[in-house]
Amino acid sequence: MSTLRIPITSADHTVGDPSTAKIVLVEYGDYQCPYCGHAFPLVKRFVEEHPEEVAFIFRNFPLTDAHEYAMAAATIAEASGKQGKFWEMHDLIYNNQNLLNENMLKECVATLKLSVNQIENDIHTSELQNKIEADFEGGVRSGVNGTPSFFVNGQKWEDYDGTYNSFLELLSNN
Repeated sequence: MSTLRIPITSADHTVGDPSTAKIVLVEYGDYQCPYCGHAFPLVKRFVEEHPEEVAFIFRNFPLTDAHEYAMAAATIAEASGKQGKFWEMHDLIYNNQNLLNENMLKECVATLKLSVNQIENDIHTSELQNKIEADFEGGVRSGVNGTPSFFVNGQKWEDYDGTYNSFLELLSNN
């Protein structure tokens, strides 16, 4: 079984408190991956329904060979985080995944009332590109070979079967 090689740090986007949660769920995801799009509402529901028991961390794993807009989406999400709206952008992209392209990402920036000038500056910084690359490399080192890949309490979770029940079983099995 693979283990999470890169510890959770303050650089990660986190919902909940990993230091107190019973379940620390780390997802390596790609905004254009249809399987990630399927998992998105399941993860969101799981985290929202169990806020004291679950902490969720999202890490970028853009599959750029397969998904034309995956890197652009990851970059916009990270840039949105610089304006305090990572999770809003994360959710907006996944909620509109079937429309994902550069124009849709621009519309998302407008919808969230983000500073376009700051986004344009931030997306070209090495800081954001390094963050995405570090997420990806950390995934590779941890045994991620597809998306979504989940880690539960530091161990790769192989029992995710695309259902909400598989998330609920985590609570009874951990």
